[in-house]
Amino acid sequence: MEIVNWRGVSGKSYSYSVHKLPVSFNKLRDGNYIYTKLINEVWVPIYIGQGDLGDRISPNHHQAKCILLKGATHVHVHLSSDENARVTEAQDLLQGHSDAHKPFGCNEKEGS
Repeated sequence: MEIVNWRGVSGKSYSYSVHKLPVSFNKLRDGNYIYTKLINEVWVPIYIGQGDLGDRISPNHHQAKCILLKGATHVHVHLSSDENARVTEAQDLLQGHSDAHKPFGCNEKEGS
């Protein structure tokens, strides 16, 4: 399985396993995830999130339409049962990858 490291604005690096879409996960497996696509051999984030992977990596995701329209081909996953750590990681990555925010990606900017 391919592993990709994503760096947050803090400089911290997070290791993610790469999964080609479509893929499904069992419920009650918590973690961080990044919907992505490859452009010129560089992973481009489309949506960065965290939570129950069985719910969040599915066609029922609240941003599924946007993620599909933006061309996601893969999802990168980092398992973590610690909610505080997941939230901190997602915020760190979002701050370090502004292209995940609309209009280029599908994340809403805080306060919008």
